[in-house]
Amino acid sequence: MPAYFDDAQRQATKDAARLAGINVLRLLNEPTAAAVAYGLDSGEEGIHAIYDFGGGTFDISILRFTRGVFEVLSTGGDSSLGGDDMDQALSEWMISQLSIPVEKNPSLLRHVLNLARGAKESLSDLDEVNIHVCLQGESYGQLHLTREGLEQIIEPIVSKTLKSCKRALRDANLQGEPIRAIVMVGGSTRVPLVRQKVEAFFGIAPLVSIDPDQVVAVGAARQADLLIGNQPNSDLLLLDVCPLSLGIETMGGLVEKIIARNTSIPVAKAQEFTTFKNGQTAMLIHVVQGERELVKDCRSLAQFTLRGIPPMVAGAAKVKVIYQIDADGLLMVSAQELVSGVQAKVEVKPSYGLSDEQMISMIQASFSNAEEDLQQRTLCEQQVEAKRMLLAIEVALDKDGHLLPKNEFESLSQKVELLKQTTDSDDIQTIRKALEVVDKASQHFAALRMNQSVSQALIGQQVDRI
Repeated sequence: MPAYFDDAQRQATKDAARLAGINVLRLLNEPTAAAVAYGLDSGEEGIHAIYDFGGGTFDISILRFTRGVFEVLSTGGDSSLGGDDMDQALSEWMISQLSIPVEKNPSLLRHVLNLARGAKESLSDLDEVNIHVCLQGESYGQLHLTREGLEQIIEPIVSKTLKSCKRALRDANLQGEPIRAIVMVGGSTRVPLVRQKVEAFFGIAPLVSIDPDQVVAVGAARQADLLIGNQPNSDLLLLDVCPLSLGIETMGGLVEKIIARNTSIPVAKAQEFTTFKNGQTAMLIHVVQGERELVKDCRSLAQFTLRGIPPMVAGAAKVKVIYQIDADGLLMVSAQELVSGVQAKVEVKPSYGLSDEQMISMIQASFSNAEEDLQQRTLCEQQVEAKRMLLAIEVALDKDGHLLPKNEFESLSQKVELLKQTTDSDDIQTIRKALEVVDKASQHFAALRMNQSVSQALIGQQVDRI
C-alpha cells in the first residue's frame, strides 16, 4: 500500500481483503516492499533511498538496512506529481507548437495526450521521434522531438521530486551517514532524465536491475513467502514508520503528541495525565492525528470516556494513556486510572480516510505555520494556567476565606477578578502579569491554610508521637 496511508485507509484495506476472502498476514508499505526486493538480492547494508515515481504520485522513503532489519527512517513525497504531469506538459507543448484546436474537442485532446505519452516512452530508448497528429482522417501537423527537447519540457517536474528527497533526508537525520543505494520504483523512473537527476542528487547510480513496475510486487511476494514459513532460516524484520504524529487533546484545545511522525512501528508509548477540577470522576480521551499544535488544526480519530475516577482534588488523579500501533499500522488507545484501576480503550477504525493530498497538506502546513502555532500554543497554555489558578483560588476562598482579614480578602478578590478578565486575552504578557500578581497576593493566604491544616492534623496527638 502507499506509504502515506493513514489508520483509516489501512483498516479499509484489511476490510476489503477480508470481504474478498483474502487472509491478510501483514500490511506492507510499497517502498518497504521495494527494499525487500533489492535487500534480499544484494545483501547491501546501510542507508537506502526508495525513489517511487509512478503515473500519478511520487514517494520517497529513506530506510536503514542492517543485519536483516529494514527500518524506515522517514517518508515524504507529492501525491499530485507523477508521469501524467510529464504527459500533460508535453501535450501542452504540442498544442502550442501546432495550434491544435482542442478547446471544444475532448477526443482530440485525449488523442494528443496519448501521443505525448507514447513519445515520452519512445524517447526513453531513442534519441528522437516524429509525432504526427492525425485524428479521424484530419491531420493537424507533424513535430520532430529530440530527447533533449523533452528533457527541457519535463525538467521542472523532475526537479520537484528532488525537493521532496531533500526534506526526507532532513527528516531521516542521517548525521553524515552516506546513502549506499537508491532503489527506483515506478514506470516514470525509466525516463533517462529522472535517473540522471537522481544520480546527480544522491551521488550514486540508482539500482535499476529489477523492472520498476514489478519491484514492489517482487518484494511483497518475497515477504509473503517468508510469512507463510517457506524461509525458516531468514532473520528479515521490517520496521515501518508512523506517517503522521498521534496525540491527545489537553485543556485549552492543545495537542500533546504521544507518538511522533516517523516513529518506527510496531510501537507502544505511554504518558500520564491528571484531572483539572476537584472531584472530577471522568475524563474524555480525544485521539488526534497531525503535526499542528491545536486540536482544531488536526484530524480527530476517535473519542472515548474513562469513567469511575475516584473523586480527588485537582491534579491528584493519575491517568495512564497508552498508544499502541501494531505492525499493520493500526492504533489501539487505552486509558487507566492508576489508583482505582478503572480502564477504557478504543481501537481506531475511522469510517473515513485522508486523501494523499490532505496528508501531504497537513505536513506542509505544520512547517509553514510552525511559528504561528508555537505562539498560539504558548498563549493557550497561559490561558489554561490562568483558569487553573482561578478555579483553585475561588474554591479556596469559598472554603477558607474567613482566615483572611477583611481588607486582605477584598484585595485578593479584586486581583482574582482582574485575572478572570484576562483569561481570554490574546496578550500573553497581560495574562502572565496578572498571574504573577495573584500568585504573589495569595502567598499569605496559602500559608494561613497550611497552618490550619497542620493544626487540625495535630489535634488529639501526643507530643512524643509527633
